[in-house]
Amino acid sequence: MRIWDLPPRLLCRPHLLGEHRELHAVWSVLTRGKKGYCRHPETLRWRGRLRALYRRHDALVHEMSRRGYRHHSPLERGLAKGRAVQDRFLESPARQRALLRRKGCACRV
Repeated sequence: MRIWDLPPRLLCRPHLLGEHRELHAVWSVLTRGKKGYCRHPETLRWRGRLRALYRRHDALVHEMSRRGYRHHSPLERGLAKGRAVQDRFLESPARQRALLRRKGCACRV
């Protein structure tokens, strides 16, 4: 499970769509009290930062739309509470870029 801290325009198709799917999983855990992944480090770093998670979703949706994808899974805006900026990282953005480079995918990092 990963939500990248890089501009969505840099992500290849699988990473962009995969992050969108995983973001929805984190959102569900945090807003609906789902048990799965509730203690995962990626989920924990978004606690108290649903506004930031909502903004990340908007950025992903914008990039998906730019690439011609249709989006049919909006988040409930009224649940977007807390901090608007994510400043907690599991790995620094520089380390995230290095990880993506090593994957050999089409990400533009």
